[in-house]
Amino acid sequence: MASMIGIIAGSGYYELPGLLQRKDELFTNEYGQATVSMGTWDSIPIAFVARHGGDHSIPPNAINYRANIKSLADLGVESVFAVNVVGSMVAGRGPGSLFVVDDFIEFTQGRQCTFFDRPGEVTHTDMTSVYDPDLRAILIRAAELEVQEVTNTATYVCTDGPRFETPAEIRMFTQLGAHVVGMTGYPEVALAREAGIRYASIAVVSNFAAGTTDEVVEESEIWQALETTKEPVFRILRRASQLRTSGEC
Repeated sequence: MASMIGIIAGSGYYELPGLLQRKDELFTNEYGQATVSMGTWDSIPIAFVARHGGDHSIPPNAINYRANIKSLADLGVESVFAVNVVGSMVAGRGPGSLFVVDDFIEFTQGRQCTFFDRPGEVTHTDMTSVYDPDLRAILIRAAELEVQEVTNTATYVCTDGPRFETPAEIRMFTQLGAHVVGMTGYPEVALAREAGIRYASIAVVSNFAAGTTDEVVEESEIWQALETTKEPVFRILRRASQLRTSGEC
């Protein structure tokens, strides 16, 4: 039997279409509780986590990232494909655009961001290639096979939310080398690295970041943009899961 693949998704992505034998289970571990939907997708075992809950009731700064990652690790998940909804700081790459992330900058405060926080557990985890190169290559290949345009590299800056960023903050992030901004990418990717889970993320642009255009960030327009991305993004994830299971790419 193929090993279970993890998929973690955010705003607008609350369930996997076509997930068969779906079973929603509440896991409790030393970090709290996590809800995981398990089933098969094209005969591939999948563990799916909706970060914000199925009803979008959990804000980004209150997500229990440690419980989510620990639950996937306990299930034997070795690879995670994540979807992160972002604002774009790249001209010409607006709503509906897709990026495959390869680095991050962290601007959060007070999040439970490590598994190694107990006395005597001093562990420094390498983050040089925190987004797994092989899984990134699989996402890029999957997008190519599904005839979907993606930008192959992007630095993701993570803010606390739930408010959007100011134009001054976006100018600063741009000067630091960031391309997209979101509220959920960290500490998820770092925790996966600590847990020994390979992780890759496809960033879905819902809006241009504040100040990059003359328009204000309208939440209604964000939801509209996300709705149009669901079908192509799910096709990329399905194809990526097939490639990962078959060992291709």
